[in-house]
Amino acid sequence: MLIVRSLVFDFLIYSLMLVMGILCMPLAIWSAKGAYWSVHAYCRIVLWLLERICGLRTEIRGEVPRGEVIICSKHQSFLDIIMICSVVPRARFVMKKELRWTPVLGFYAMRMGSTPVDRGQKAKAMKDMVAHAERSNDEPGQLVIYPQGTRVAPAARLPYKVGAGVLYQRFGNTCIPAATNVGVFWGRRSLRKHPGLAVLEFLAPIPAGLSIHRFMRQLEEVVEENSDRLMREAGFDPGPRPAPKPIVSRDE
Repeated sequence: MLIVRSLVFDFLIYSLMLVMGILCMPLAIWSAKGAYWSVHAYCRIVLWLLERICGLRTEIRGEVPRGEVIICSKHQSFLDIIMICSVVPRARFVMKKELRWTPVLGFYAMRMGSTPVDRGQKAKAMKDMVAHAERSNDEPGQLVIYPQGTRVAPAARLPYKVGAGVLYQRFGNTCIPAATNVGVFWGRRSLRKHPGLAVLEFLAPIPAGLSIHRFMRQLEEVVEENSDRLMREAGFDPGPRPAPKPIVSRDE
C-alpha cells in the first residue's frame, strides 16, 4: 500500500507542476515576484498532499532566513528543496547545469535567479558560479547552496566542497546552515515516501569574516552534527562521524 500511495502522490505533484507551471507562467514572465508566488504556492500544496496521501508530515525549525544571506543546507532528497522553497521568501539555488533545461522547473529556477553549474569542469564551474551569482545578487534574496554538491543518503559521509566557502567569502554575507532528516523518509532514488515527521532546521548563523578553511570546518561540523541528531530523532542511526581533520590555514 505504501508504494501505491507514493506513486499516486508522485503522479499528482508532477501533474500539478505541469498545470500550475503553465497557468502561472504569465505571472512569472511579468515579474520575478510572480515566479516566487507560484513556487511558494506549489510547494505548500505539495507538502499538504504529502501529509494527506503518504502520512509524511513536515516541520520547519529555527528562524526562517530573510535578507541577504547564504543558506548552506544538507541535501538528501527533492523534499528538502520543496521545504526550503515553501518558507524562504526569495530563495535562489546553485544547481547543476542540466536542470535549467528541465521543463517548467528549469524555467522557474532561472526566473528566480538560480545559478547553473557545470560540475564536470571544476575550475571553470567555480568561476562561472561566482560570476552568475554576482549578477543575480543585484536582486535581494537568499542564495541556497548544497555544500556536498549532490543529494546524500542518510548514512553517507560525502566531503564538503569549497564552493560554499568561496561564495561566503566573496559576498561577505552571513551564512545560515540548515540540517535535515528528510532522506530517512523520502530517499534520493526511492519511490517510497514513508510516514513520519521530516524536519528541516535552520541553525545558528555563521557570521561573515572567517577564513574559508575555518568556515568550511565550522559549517561541516554544525550541519553534520545536527543532521545526525535529526536522523536519530526519526529512528535512524547514521553511524559514527569520522574524526575532523585539522585546519591548515594561511592566516595562522
